[in-house]
Amino acid sequence: MRNIFLLSLGCSKNTVDSERLMAQAAASGITFTEAADDADIILINTCGFIQDAKEESIAETLAAIRKKKEHLVQRVYVMGCLPELYRKELEEEIPEVDGFFGTRELPDVLSAIGARYREELFDNRILLTPPHYTFLKIAEGCDRQCSFCSIPKIRGRYLSQPQEQLLREAALLRHSGVKELNLIAQDISVYGCDIEGKQLLNDLVLHLSDMAFDRIRLLYAYPQHFPIEVIDTMRERENLCNYLDIPLQHCNDRILRSMNRGIDKAGTIRLLEEIRQRNPDIRLRTTMIVGYPGETAKEFEELLRFVEEIRFDRLGCFPYCHEEYTPAWKLEDNVSGEEKQNRVAELMELQEEISQQKNREFEDREVVVLVDQVEQNMAFGRTEYDAPEVDNECVIETGGFDVRPGTFCRAMITDSTPYDLEGKVTGIG
Repeated sequence: MRNIFLLSLGCSKNTVDSERLMAQAAASGITFTEAADDADIILINTCGFIQDAKEESIAETLAAIRKKKEHLVQRVYVMGCLPELYRKELEEEIPEVDGFFGTRELPDVLSAIGARYREELFDNRILLTPPHYTFLKIAEGCDRQCSFCSIPKIRGRYLSQPQEQLLREAALLRHSGVKELNLIAQDISVYGCDIEGKQLLNDLVLHLSDMAFDRIRLLYAYPQHFPIEVIDTMRERENLCNYLDIPLQHCNDRILRSMNRGIDKAGTIRLLEEIRQRNPDIRLRTTMIVGYPGETAKEFEELLRFVEEIRFDRLGCFPYCHEEYTPAWKLEDNVSGEEKQNRVAELMELQEEISQQKNREFEDREVVVLVDQVEQNMAFGRTEYDAPEVDNECVIETGGFDVRPGTFCRAMITDSTPYDLEGKVTGIG
């Protein structure tokens, strides 16, 4: 019997990997602790996507090593994206770590911590999210060659998870009480192409919709060759959220070509217009990168105008991060760090105005909210238009209603900010 403290860093795809590991380990009698000081082993599932994530992973690893030196824990293991990229360097620089494991070495990780891998338990997970929502990872890896991205190096070729396996896993999640299922992959648009030579996302969504989840949400759709029929399904099926996360990264044609995105500005605009025409109630989320090598002030201004004209419902912005193991590494990172941050701030200031205007449209309207958290007489939740952890929050007074995490309630919106809706509960369900 061993006690393990698992620290899962990075994205929701990493979270699913950690949850799968926990289920496998628990089947071998291993328990997981809430605090590192209560554990025999510290296991860190790292992120290595950008510099900030790498630095966080290293800092947490060094903190774990200090606990080992103080004899508070016996062993420290590091897994995931960072060792996949830098195993040799890490082994040389941090020899105190008892083992490094990449992103495709789950059986080896389990063996190191005294457990064994069981193929028949692949569908099982122990959730790290609140029990009413979770993520379903429908594919691993990526075949795209976006110039700024190291995911193909970290995660390998695109591999769709067989639909029958996903439906088994989803059934277990539904049985456990999950109400909101968020579909994720590095690129959900091409799901199925590597299995049957055609896109199967819409077919998968239809089957999942039939399983009586209250909400199903689509995250991380690549704009090139997006399966537009999914938008029709979204409009027709009540439990499919009118929401799409479609990272665009930029709008300028020269930069899009350099990024190797496979779509130009005109094609992007046509796609967004068709999506909104097919489903007028949809809310679109995107992300942008500013300060890409060679991005001029004029090209950044073009991006600002594009965002102002398209008026995305949700938008995130990141400064370009010059990463080795990416095609853009050979380019000159010639936009200063200060200028990158200034451009992020300017774009997000524009988006804040757009978000405020869009949120005002909800005032004096009743919305359905899935409650994530309750504190005294206040509940915090999300509409169907908001993904967990990244989007707007509804802050609502519970009044005399019995509001609990994981319940749906109706709320009258009385006020708003750029990133929150405020109101009062008017009913349950």
